[in-house]
Amino acid sequence: MSAAKANALTATWASRSPGAVFSAAAVYPLLALLASVASGRARLELSAVAPQTMRLPVRSALGLWTREGVPLTLDWAARADPRLTGDPLIDRPLLDAWAAAQTGAPVPPLPFTAADPDTVVLAAALAVTADWVIPFTDGVLRPAAGPWAGRRLASLHRRDPDLTALRAVKSPSAVVTLLTVRGTADIDVVLCTAAGAAPPPDVLATAVETFATAPVARKGPGITSALVDAADPAPELVVKIPRFAAAATHDLLRSADVFGLRAAAETALFPGISDEPLRVATAAVSAAAAFTAPGFRATPVTRAPVVPVTLAPPPATARALRVTVRFDEPFGYLAVHRPTGLVLLAGWIDDPEPAR
Repeated sequence: MSAAKANALTATWASRSPGAVFSAAAVYPLLALLASVASGRARLELSAVAPQTMRLPVRSALGLWTREGVPLTLDWAARADPRLTGDPLIDRPLLDAWAAAQTGAPVPPLPFTAADPDTVVLAAALAVTADWVIPFTDGVLRPAAGPWAGRRLASLHRRDPDLTALRAVKSPSAVVTLLTVRGTADIDVVLCTAAGAAPPPDVLATAVETFATAPVARKGPGITSALVDAADPAPELVVKIPRFAAAATHDLLRSADVFGLRAAAETALFPGISDEPLRVATAAVSAAAAFTAPGFRATPVTRAPVVPVTLAPPPATARALRVTVRFDEPFGYLAVHRPTGLVLLAGWIDDPEPAR
């Protein structure tokens, strides 16, 4: 299944160098397309990473671009994107406008560098949007310990009756807590954290590999449980999360082996594109994400002032189980397409938004 292979690419990317936001899902269809028009070692390497074609279930911008002057096969010429001139002042705005038009949202600028005449450029951008089924309330989080101790962070709080959203799993180095925040448009966001000095690549890769199978938990990093006086005896899950926004553009050729682009970045044969030897001169993906009170936005959002909110508790008439999970030290996240299990976006947050 292509979703499983795309998630495997996400896990590999996460285990190497997880950034604030990245998307292997946006890259995978391009790699599969490039494999279908390549031959020799380039085809073998690309097919090992992306053996099957896949259509993304969200709006995206995916394109293989060639320079003017590259002779194209009749089939490729019939479906090729507009040709690039090789002048960054012309081509960079062209790529940015194309990405915004395809995704329907502003995205970080795609990098473009002048390259040799006989080249192929891979470009991808992704937009993911979902409203929370249960919205959050803006507030302030003050971690008492850890790397964020003493900081006042813009945070999101909510109460959730579904305790099965909280899970935990053992990674090679630590126990990882996973929280699934359910959204509309078939999108969930899975948050992951581990205590102490657990390596972020290990935590995030573990989340990618286990978010669908990890068991429900009442214990784990950031989790506390207690019986409290309440008006309703039903158990509840209290969630406290720093608000965050992130944007990044990644040069895939810096880790060409991860994406099967080692041979393709050298002079290679792509008979499905041209009879001339070509090489992938630029391969980049841009993504942006924001975790806000009403929902998840894969674009920067307008920020509103944050004020502490105090709620008067209802009169206590019973005892109830209250499970609280706090993400008050660096954590990771995954944006997941619920029906297929495809990880659309992932990232690691180590510097959340301060409270105003």
